Amino acid sequence: MKEVSKESFISLRVLATIIDYTLMWSLLIIYVVKFGESTADGYQVSGLKALIPFGFWFIYFPISEWAFKSTLGHWTVGLKVISENESELTLGQTVKRRLSDIFEISWCFGLVAFIVVNNNDKRQRVGDLISKTLVVKR
Repeated sequence: MKEVSKESFISLRVLATIIDYTLMWSLLIIYVVKFGESTADGYQVSGLKALIPFGFWFIYFPISEWAFKSTLGHWTVGLKVISENESELTLGQTVKRRLSDIFEISWCFGLVAFIVVNNNDKRQRVGDLISKTLVVKR
């Protein structure tokens, strides 16, 4: 990893996450408004249409990290995801890494991930620990 201070590195990860989730939520909102049904509370999608956002998520996060070693947010700030043992990153690793977003990013705006990254030497979040991955500078 190119040398960068812990604080600077964590700031890059936070910025990458903000970029990624701003993009993902924007896509979701546009999709629901465009293809959803109007309700008293706004818009909603149901049935098979409700599966499309999961496809967006799968392509944007696990597939792009597997194929390109980064999402648009990570690429923008100069970060990439690698396998901890330096072997080729697998799709299974990126899926595991991103499934943990549910409990460490989505519901608490990344607070759990921020705390975990700040309290381990390799600056890994729970998803990285589970999937045996690292986020490093390009």
